[in-house]
Amino acid sequence: MHQNIKNSITEIQKRIEQASLRSNRNPSEIQIVAVTKYSTLETTKTVLDEGLIHIGESKVQDVLPKLDVLGDRGIWHFIGHLQTNKVREVVGRFRYIHSLDRMSLAKEIEKWGKKKEFKTNCFVQVNVSGEESKFGLKPKEVLEFVKETSKMEYITICGLMTMAPFESDSENTRPVFRRLKELQEEVKSLQLPHAPVQDLSMGMSNDFEVAIEEGATFIRLGTILVGQELKPTL
Repeated sequence: MHQNIKNSITEIQKRIEQASLRSNRNPSEIQIVAVTKYSTLETTKTVLDEGLIHIGESKVQDVLPKLDVLGDRGIWHFIGHLQTNKVREVVGRFRYIHSLDRMSLAKEIEKWGKKKEFKTNCFVQVNVSGEESKFGLKPKEVLEFVKETSKMEYITICGLMTMAPFESDSENTRPVFRRLKELQEEVKSLQLPHAPVQDLSMGMSNDFEVAIEEGATFIRLGTILVGQELKPTL
């Protein structure tokens, strides 16, 4: 497993460099979020040992044992749909939340941020494709939502996030990523407090190269990096 992950990282980094070259970008602008939500603690440790510091998890109950052992070694990203009753366990442990998609959640993050004196970087999740199966704001709702959340003291709106539909031809995802980039520029132009919106979290194992070409700064990679490893259920 260790060698497999090492080889995967090498191959991914080559592909990042090639996609960056095609779009006149610096590869150093792109960060890999290693999605280890189905991986064991040992696999997550291997990812960190290989130099990837951004770790993506989406199940609070599964990640707590990992945080107890590895929490100070990485930068932890909560990438799943976040229920308001789980916020108290996420704030203070995760530097980034990629799924801010409603005002009730923002208020809860702000409340616990104030209690813990911890400022969380949040990506506003946008359902660009309009799929009913996906969470996220409609594109037309984004500006007003960021205006409201930018008033909060313990939330930094660091960027926008989206998930494109799964396509056998990744080229078909390009309009989704391009639209998120356009939204980012619209929000940035407002120059709101606590909302630099400097990052775009978009692109996964099957479409990350297209996402990079369209401006992604964080790509969320699971399958291509750690395979389909599943945690045993008790």
